[in-house]
Order: sequence, then structure tokens, then C-alpha cells
Amino acid sequence: MKHIHIIITLFVISLFLFRTTYSQTQKIAYVNSAKILDEYPEAQDAQKKLELLGKQWQDEFDKINKSYQDKLQEYQKKSVLMTEDAKKTAQQELLELEQKAYDFRQQKLGQEGELEKQRDKLLTPIKEKILKAIEQVAKEQKFTFVFDKNEQIQFLLYGESTFDVTFDVLSKLKRGK
Repeated sequence: MKHIHIIITLFVISLFLFRTTYSQTQKIAYVNSAKILDEYPEAQDAQKKLELLGKQWQDEFDKINKSYQDKLQEYQKKSVLMTEDAKKTAQQELLELEQKAYDFRQQKLGQEGELEKQRDKLLTPIKEKILKAIEQVAKEQKFTFVFDKNEQIQFLLYGESTFDVTFDVLSKLKRGK
């Protein structure tokens, strides 16, 4: 019985020593990925391209939608004087125009639309560069873990600013190394 207590005591002490030694070798940092994307020139250029493309498609959608609204108002004003065949024809045109607007919006601006595909195409290589820079900074400064803390993601609930390597990552990205 005495041996079991000694073994358990030694086990607890060794576990405590291992945990203390192991935790002392851990270094943790965090970055603000939103700030990096906002301040990295390559990401800024990509964002401008996406905004321009989105605005062009939104303007085109607005024209289609305005055409639909104009025809709808015209139909509502004249429908009382129209024959049943004319009403059916006008209603069919309205449905087709409404469908065209819906299809355009989905195809260009929807969640799986061309704008999202362009966003992925432009931002994926940039995100890969950012992750590589984060990895390089982490290795250079011997960090074991690097978390993300930005306005949208609060994966890190607290972090002292001395462990914020956001600007180190930005500096590395801007130097191109």
C-alpha cells in the first residue's frame, strides 16, 4: 500500500514537472486577419477590382429591375382597358422579365455567382501568401500557436498586445519575403 502511494505521488510530481516544463516552452501569438487584408496592398487591389465588378453587375441588375418596374406600372395602369389575350401576353412578359432579373442576380451576385467565384479566384492566392507569412513570422519568433482575432472572428477572447504579430506579418508581406 505504501508503494502505491509513493508511485502515485511520484507520478503526480512528474506530471506537474512535465506540464510546467512543457507549458514554459509554448509561445502563443495572434494576428488580426481583417487588418492584414485591409492594409496589404495586393488585397486592397483585389478588393477594388471586386467592388468595381460588383458595381457593374449591380448597375446592370438595377436596369433590368427598373425595366420590370416600369412595365409593371404600365400594365397596372392599362390592364382595365386590355383584352384578356393582351393581359395574358403582358403578364407573360412581366413574368419573363421578373425571371430574367432573378436569374441575373443569382448568376452574377448570388452566393455561388460569378462575383463569389471572382472573389475566390482573386483572394485565395493572397490568403495563401498571408498564411505563409504568418507561418514564417511564427517560426522566426518561435511561436507554437498563432490565433486570429478580428472584428468578425473572436477565436481569441483575450490577448496582450505584446503578442500581436499582425504588423510583423504585414511587414513581411510588404517586403515580399
